[in-house]
Amino acid sequence: MREDGTAVTTASAPVGSGVARRRTLLGPGFRALLGKECLRFWKVAMQTIVAPVATTLLYLLIFSHVLDEHVRVYDGRVAYTAFLVPGLIMMSVLQNAFANSSSSLIQSKMMRNLIFILLPPITSLEIFMAYVLGAVVRGLAVGLGVWLVTLPFVPLQALVPDHPFWVVAFAFLGSMAMGALGLIAGIWSEKFDHLALFQNFFITPLTFLSGVFYSIHSLPAAWQAISHANPFFYMIDGFRYGFFGVADTSPWISLVILIAFNVVLTAVTMRLLISGYKLRS
Repeated sequence: MREDGTAVTTASAPVGSGVARRRTLLGPGFRALLGKECLRFWKVAMQTIVAPVATTLLYLLIFSHVLDEHVRVYDGRVAYTAFLVPGLIMMSVLQNAFANSSSSLIQSKMMRNLIFILLPPITSLEIFMAYVLGAVVRGLAVGLGVWLVTLPFVPLQALVPDHPFWVVAFAFLGSMAMGALGLIAGIWSEKFDHLALFQNFFITPLTFLSGVFYSIHSLPAAWQAISHANPFFYMIDGFRYGFFGVADTSPWISLVILIAFNVVLTAVTMRLLISGYKLRS
């Protein structure tokens, strides 16, 4: 209002002028949800991190003690116990990344507090990224813990990666894929029994039959073909290549398949989130 009583209208600032605020791609809602996902598993670290590490250590102690003298891998170039460690690390990463996103979402559905995630102005992409990155953080934390506790049982040079890029790439992309798969399972499941069904009859068999405890070249031809149809095999085989520089298949093939697997899972998960399938009812 001017002193002479005439009104003054203020034009809105044009977009891009620096005055108008733009909504960032991953805004404060994403950061809050990601923090909640990380804090959720960190508050019960004995259950979510220490327990999986201890279980994996038992696998190492049992299998290495029984089979170390009897199993040859990569024509004897790698000791069986050393061969076993990267597989166990990656198996732990995958299983815990899946468990984090799936259990978080099903708990929100069962406790009926999912509305507090769906109601705020958080995009489907932000919800997806927060859950998946939370799963990645937990998966990598467990993987690092497994690597540390296995150091006394294997010569240090065997556990220092020959190709760190492949180790990081497969650990990150593999945990991302399992985080997305956990979201799909959490969305589909209506109770914990459904989630247990998904994990017991899909996740656990595929991880155990992916070459964690053996090289697929030791299998009959028919089982080798079946193993090549298992996407988890490429995650573990590529991760193991990062440690030893040898693998059952080319790491580039494994990387391409893993990226394609991530793209498919991301597309399916985003479709479910955008449509509100079993989330808004």
